[in-house]
Amino acid sequence: MFVGNLVSTIGVSMIWPFMMIYASERLHLPLAAVAGLMTVNSAFALAGTFLAGTLTDRVGRRGVMIVGLALHGAVYVFLSFAQALWMFALLMALSGLVSPVYRVGVDAMVADLIPPLKRVDAYAVLRMGNNAGVAIGPSIGGFLATQSYSTIFYCAAAGLALYSLLTLLFLKETIPARPEAGGGAEGRLGGYARVFRDRTFVALCTGFTIVTIGASLVFVLLGLYGKTQFSLPESRFGLIMATNAAMVVVFQVMVTRVSRRFRPYRVLALGALLYALGVGSVALGGSFPAFLASMVVLTCGELLLVPTTSSLVADMAPPDMRGRYMSIYGLSWGIASGIGPVFGGLLSDAIAPRAIWVGGFVVCLVGVGVFSYLALRGGRASRASAAE
Repeated sequence: MFVGNLVSTIGVSMIWPFMMIYASERLHLPLAAVAGLMTVNSAFALAGTFLAGTLTDRVGRRGVMIVGLALHGAVYVFLSFAQALWMFALLMALSGLVSPVYRVGVDAMVADLIPPLKRVDAYAVLRMGNNAGVAIGPSIGGFLATQSYSTIFYCAAAGLALYSLLTLLFLKETIPARPEAGGGAEGRLGGYARVFRDRTFVALCTGFTIVTIGASLVFVLLGLYGKTQFSLPESRFGLIMATNAAMVVVFQVMVTRVSRRFRPYRVLALGALLYALGVGSVALGGSFPAFLASMVVLTCGELLLVPTTSSLVADMAPPDMRGRYMSIYGLSWGIASGIGPVFGGLLSDAIAPRAIWVGGFVVCLVGVGVFSYLALRGGRASRASAAE
């Protein structure tokens, strides 16, 4: 899974940063119309996430991963021939629909394979591979884009097809034995009613989404903010993003080995606090070194937050519901990336550009409060159990 995930991430990240440039050159339409393709993709990705969770739990992890990867690769091949807006819209919708399938399958399979005490390490290793792919892919894609976009699409499709083949040849189905699907409201909702009744899980995902809203401001708006306010060129912002990926590749496993010794909700609260400091400190800077320092602080929070959250979700999920738990958890970034930039834009227009980062700081502090509450409640429960 690690090797396949690395290969497919390199392939996908070769094209994704340049998708809007490619679509704009092909369609010759206003930016708003081209950007709408991303909205279509995100909307169908939300639907695909719910579908992926149900299929992963009912059909199995391996089968949906193979089909999802193969279909996603086929979409990239067809995108190389797209010429009209309706073709791009259809293919971007299909891409959004199938892209969550294998991601949810991977997360559920890790939870099946790895004992609880080792899960945080396993998710850390997968994140390390993902970030290595993100660091490598755009560099190759940027070079190939000057030659032929079709080559990038074929390479992305090849990466996904190779992962699908590795899954077919080397992975075994890991879905645990499960009871028969129930009827009533839970059956009609694909089993998600049961997920949403888990209040601790809902609180965890809420806190994670809130913190990710703050982080999305940096990943989505920092480049524009730096260029318009301080004439920071795109190449410098690219170095800032590369620093994030490089830190995860180099330090993730090391940090996880230390953080797993502590209570997970305390680790999450600390990670959220570092997110808050990283986002808020952007308001104090105005140069490349200052923005780079903010990203370093934020990435330290990411190293603590993301694998710990993934491991907690896997521990909470009943074996027959892991796909659906992982699918809801996977919605966090999609929701945050939809809300964060709009929130930041409103603050910038109504107050001042620096208000983006003050607002992000406050939002992340709310996430700190959520995780601190969960840590406090967990401590009380532990003391009550000890007393009994």
